[in-house]
Amino acid sequence: MYKILFILVFIGHISLAQTTIKDSITSYPVSYATISFGNGNGLFADDEGQFIFTEKLYPDIDSLFISALGFEDLHIATNNLPKQLLMHPEAHQLDAVIIANKIDRKFKVEKLKPYLDDDYYKCWLPTIESEIAVYFPKSTTKDQKLTHVLFPIALESKDWTKRKRSNSEKKKFSTLFKVKFYSNNNGKPGNVLTNETIVFRATEKDGDAYNLPVDEYDIYIPDDGFFVSLQVLGYTNKEGKLLPNKKYKEIVSNSGGVVKIPTNFRPLLPFTDEIESKNTFIKRVFINGNNWVKFDKGNHFKSSLLDKNLFNYGIGLTYKTYKDE
Repeated sequence: MYKILFILVFIGHISLAQTTIKDSITSYPVSYATISFGNGNGLFADDEGQFIFTEKLYPDIDSLFISALGFEDLHIATNNLPKQLLMHPEAHQLDAVIIANKIDRKFKVEKLKPYLDDDYYKCWLPTIESEIAVYFPKSTTKDQKLTHVLFPIALESKDWTKRKRSNSEKKKFSTLFKVKFYSNNNGKPGNVLTNETIVFRATEKDGDAYNLPVDEYDIYIPDDGFFVSLQVLGYTNKEGKLLPNKKYKEIVSNSGGVVKIPTNFRPLLPFTDEIESKNTFIKRVFINGNNWVKFDKGNHFKSSLLDKNLFNYGIGLTYKTYKDE
């Protein structure tokens, strides 16, 4: 009886704390919006534009900074936070190469293989604070259209002693990721190439790489190349619904203060030393105006991956290269 009562009280508390973000014109939910706290921490709305925030959960936060593709940023105080927030659509000029007419002619399918590895010690541990972007140059003057992106995933064995066996049973996970495509701005990620909100759910059943179809977004590769980025949103239920997971671990420091440490989410992302150039960049998503930084030594990173000369996340691509007419 006490357990049932606790669950009912908890559910009631969550429902009262829930806020929904909507489009001010269409009243449609703004899916997977980024909610920054202004202190380097934050969380995400779900597919219905809903998120949970209370002063009890976040007593030190007095303002929220909300952003989403295709919308003007929203800054709002947490005091008396309303049940519904409206975001205004923003006119966004995509690069001309991306909105060009569809190409209907013969093409050759080309593939760039992903770099796979199940060695846990060669993997990036995803947190909701970091977005990873990988640069891809264009190697031809011909028109090219992106059709698939393959994201390498490291699967963990349930039994550590059997981790090197291909038939070992893997740990289960169901994790939601957000994907973006950026233009090349002087060697760093620039403007987004599509305003579509692109997400996918990865599980252990997807194997060593998740194959994301992107043909429908009509992404034509710019002459100076482009970036593909990946950002973890959190765990989901069996239906793919984003769960209100605990995003931070609270640790008491030596001075008596509380430090929030980002929670790591599975799956792990394998890095590689087989790519000659350093094409991977990192960004902290909850800091407004934060710049992209190349994942490299001397850039204020402390990572065991850099110590092992593992500089790149080896995303794979499939694209159509069109023949000249």
